[in-house]
Parts: sequence; C-alpha cells; structure tokens
Amino acid sequence: MQRFFGLPASGELTEETLAVMRKPRCGLSDAEPFGETLRWKQSTLSYKVSSYSPIIPASQVKKVFKEAWKLWADVTPIHFRKRSRREADIVISFYSGDHEDHSPFDGKGGILAHAFLPGFGIGGDVHFDADEDWSFNATGYNLFSVAVHEFGHALGLPHSPDPGAVMYPAYNFVPKSDLQLSLRDVKDVQHMYGINPNFFSLSLKRPPPRTPDKCDPDLSFDAVTELQQEVLFFKDRFMWRKHPNFDKIGITLINSLWPDSIPSKLDAAYQNVEMNLMVFFKGDQYWVIRQLRLEDGFPKNISSLGFPPRVKSVDAALHIRNDRHTVFFTGHECWRYNEVNNTMESPTAVAQQWPGVPTPLDAAVSYEGFVYFFKGNVQYKYDPEAKHVVSTRPANDLLECEIEANNDTLTEGRR
Repeated sequence: MQRFFGLPASGELTEETLAVMRKPRCGLSDAEPFGETLRWKQSTLSYKVSSYSPIIPASQVKKVFKEAWKLWADVTPIHFRKRSRREADIVISFYSGDHEDHSPFDGKGGILAHAFLPGFGIGGDVHFDADEDWSFNATGYNLFSVAVHEFGHALGLPHSPDPGAVMYPAYNFVPKSDLQLSLRDVKDVQHMYGINPNFFSLSLKRPPPRTPDKCDPDLSFDAVTELQQEVLFFKDRFMWRKHPNFDKIGITLINSLWPDSIPSKLDAAYQNVEMNLMVFFKGDQYWVIRQLRLEDGFPKNISSLGFPPRVKSVDAALHIRNDRHTVFFTGHECWRYNEVNNTMESPTAVAQQWPGVPTPLDAAVSYEGFVYFFKGNVQYKYDPEAKHVVSTRPANDLLECEIEANNDTLTEGRR
C-alpha cells in the first residue's frame, strides 16, 4: 500500500501512512487480480438501480448515473441502457453495513463504495454505502466522482497507481464540469473494449488529461519546498517526493498527504522547521499546516504577513533555517520575513540580493548547501556564500529522470 500511494515502503505505520489509510476510498483491493478476460463480451450493457440513498432524490441519482456511464461510452463502443423492472447486467444499490456480499460497509467515511467484476449473478454490480453524506457538489462525498470510478470496476478495470486517473483508489473531489477520464483510463478501457468511432473527434475538442511526466523536457514547477529529509516538487494537483529512502521518485496527489483544503496549482510553499509548519500560497491567500492538519483560521490573506495591497500573490518562498527568516519573491522584488518576530522588512531588488537569478521566479528551495531557483524549464543552482549562479540545468534535474519510452499516446484503431 505504501508503494502504491508513493510513500517510503518502510512497512511501518508512520504518521503519513496512517493519514493515507484514513482517506476515504473505494473498497476494492488494490491488488485485485483483474485481467483482460474479466470483461463483458456484449457491446450493449443494461443497468438498473434497485435501491436509492435516503438523503438524495432518486431523480437526481438517475441523472448522475446516466452521465457517469456516458464518460465510459464516449471512449468505447459500449452502449448502456437503463432498465426499471427486468433483469439487468449491472445492478446498482445503496446499502448500509453488512449487506450479505462478504464486504460490509463501515458507516460514514472509510469505504465509500465497491463493485464486482463482470460476470453472471452479482458480477458487475455496484454498491454504495447508504450511510455516507452523498452530494452533487464539494460537500460530503460527490456521487458523480465515486460513480465514475465504480462503473470503471464494473467494466473490469483494476485500480490504477496513476494519481491522475479516475481509477486511482483514494477519493478525490473534482468538480463535475472538470471531471474527465485520464489518458491512462482511456487507454486501459479501450485496450479491453476498443474505441468509440467518434472518440478522436471528441478528443480533439477536449483531450484526456495526462498526468505530468517528470521526464518531460518542458516540465516546470508551481512550487518546490523542503519537508524534513525530502524535497517536494509541485505541479497542478500533483507532487513528486525526493526522499533518501525512496527507490524511485514517484508522483502522487497533493491531497494524499494534506487536507483537501490545500489548493492545486500553488504559487509557493515552504517549511518552517523550527515551528514545525508547512505554509502554502495561492493568489492572495495562504494556508498553514501543522502535523498534516490545517491550523484554525486559515486560509488568511497574505496582507496579514505584512505585504502591502499592491502585492497580489507570491511567486516563490525560500526559508533560511540558520537565520530563521523567509524570503518571499514577488516579481523583481524580494521581501525578508522574520519568523521569530513576525515582521516584514522593506523589499529590495532580486538582482541586488541574488545576482544572476532571473525574475519572475516559479520556485526556490535550499538543498545540500545550495539554493535552487526555478524559472520555466530551467533550474539555477546558486551558491549563497559566493553569491552567484554556479550552474544551470533542466528544471527536473533533481528528479533523477531516466528517459524511458513513453507509451501514453493514442492511435486510431483497436490494439
């Protein structure tokens, strides 16, 4: 499980491992022995809803399920038909606790739903935990997000280790208008069932999202920060964790470690080691995390740190442990913040304080005695003692990238 979720595979119940274990998720095993033979043979599948949630209208549930099936129909040649009374290939139900399928639900939180492999009888059926706070928005657990995932299982798809995939096991809220099957989801289901004849015209309008590739030569970062022994690299809703105990540097979701309240597409981040805090910035807001939990009263406006109204956002943040202060970069200026006295000094020019460093920056971090600045797809290694840039490399150089063949491409025709 630690390997699957991008944690150090120590086999020990660390605080981070426990945090991941507490995340709401699908009840299906991550090691379920799926295979290409466990799929439906027919091109038209019927489904019916045998019972409903007690807290949301049946009419809205039917609409959500129809739209969830459509995401899979748009990429495959399968047709989904709803039935009311007759038998159906896939039966969808809401249950509480033990419902006699050897996979009892656990009440609110924890396991949200589960599905069964394609086949006769219970095969393909989907069960939702009726005790959950189901919703159609960001409150509670979004029924559409969970339904799309479980319907993938009903088609025979296993859990995916790709955190950007719909088939990733942990619950991750994405607004309905933004939720798409990832490129990995599309490739996997098309490998089993073939390609919808209209898929390529649809994908030209809205291509399936691709999870960022650490070996992409054009990769840039939203933020970079230390976290104890690690260096974290943020991109969109994802992050890479460079840890001395990792066999390889894998990608995971930001909210796999921190609360869902931490936004994606960050502007800056840093660790205050002395106070055991993580601080995140996006726009004119900032969030403070202590021991993986959001501090009360956050997010706050960055003006509370001492920025004047003209500063609307932070480009990068660099914490200096020895001096117990943090440097904030905004455009061509940098600001020195005293973490002990909580005071902000007047700004100075980046070119004056950090000669040779380009502006505006994307990210900055201290690592092994040097400061690494990031702008676009370039990394600037800076010697703080000599006060000059000692080398420039690709931005992803610290991710120990090994160029591999990338098979995440879509081609016409069935494989």
